[in-house]
Amino acid sequence: MLAAAVAGPACAPPGSGVATRDVAKVASADMSNRGLRLLAYSMDPSMRALAIRHDPGVRTPDLWSRPQGWERLDLNNVPNLGFTGDAQGETAEELNALRGFSKLPIRPMRPFFLASTSPEYRKALECLSQAVYYEAAREPQLGQEGVAQVVLNRVRHPAYPKSVCGVVYQGAARTTGCQFTFTCDGSLRWAPQAALWSRAKGVAARALAGYVDKTVGSATHYHAQYVAPYWAPTLVKMTQVGQHIFYRWTGPWGEPAAFTGRYVGGEAYLSPAVLGALDARTQGGVLSPEAQGIPAERKITLAVAGEVRTYSVVDPTAPGGERTRVMGVLMSTRRAPTPDEVKRINQSLEALERSMDAKPAAAAAASGAPAAATVAASPAV
Repeated sequence: MLAAAVAGPACAPPGSGVATRDVAKVASADMSNRGLRLLAYSMDPSMRALAIRHDPGVRTPDLWSRPQGWERLDLNNVPNLGFTGDAQGETAEELNALRGFSKLPIRPMRPFFLASTSPEYRKALECLSQAVYYEAAREPQLGQEGVAQVVLNRVRHPAYPKSVCGVVYQGAARTTGCQFTFTCDGSLRWAPQAALWSRAKGVAARALAGYVDKTVGSATHYHAQYVAPYWAPTLVKMTQVGQHIFYRWTGPWGEPAAFTGRYVGGEAYLSPAVLGALDARTQGGVLSPEAQGIPAERKITLAVAGEVRTYSVVDPTAPGGERTRVMGVLMSTRRAPTPDEVKRINQSLEALERSMDAKPAAAAAASGAPAAATVAASPAV
């Protein structure tokens, strides 16, 4: 590969436009393993492909640190690591641990700004808040910021849609094609918990106001550490924050300079196919908890077996009398009885108690024992 990289410009025909200084720059490159790697990283994909094509030597492991056999991914023949699907649980954690984190630098991205006065802002904030909430509601704030950064990174990468909602709901109409799992696995059936939603919305608002999460840099992918997806070995493994492991594309395609896409908006538009699929799962499409009328919550503290915990309790009925499921909170299973219902219940209890008192009295009379003593022993009502 080095021979092709050096000989390419050096052997260029006269008038080809190759400057003498470029030949000198390549010819004077550091020939150590580290220098060769840096040279390979600096190549654009077409230059690297040309160098590989003319490489006469035995090829060393992939210069972008991908395992042998994973340099190219054939979507028609997806590798499965011997599993019928992505590995899960302890097996996944073991597989993830086998592959170390890249030692390449994590470079921060440019700030992303969307003015709160923009007509696109409300919908963009809603979609980004949903991504942060449903993907990382119980993660530390840094983990939530990483998710928001990935969404905004994708908005500006040439490979993805150019709106926040377009990125979040990409592929949502296909059960197996969604980019963010919550858009196609039924999670949207669960209304957000008010306190956690407020926190996620704050993270999203801060990201749209220009906050940059330097921890994950140019990451465009992530997955939970207890899952080992087939695509992970094809990317650069950058860092782990909370339960999520973050990745970027290999080579120049994953560096900040490649993120040249421009935000175009169109947040309010989702294709009919996506809306139909979401409506079938969420009974109303993409709605924030405020739009769904999620009621205010209250807190209760319970002590069970010496352990004290605080829970959120919400009204189990949503507007229109429909019952709303809320993940992570307690819900009352009964409504308060009306005065008439209380009266009927008391009358039934009194009748039951009189019949119970009558049985000992009848038995005492039949045996000749004083009935009054038996009745006196019954509990007072």
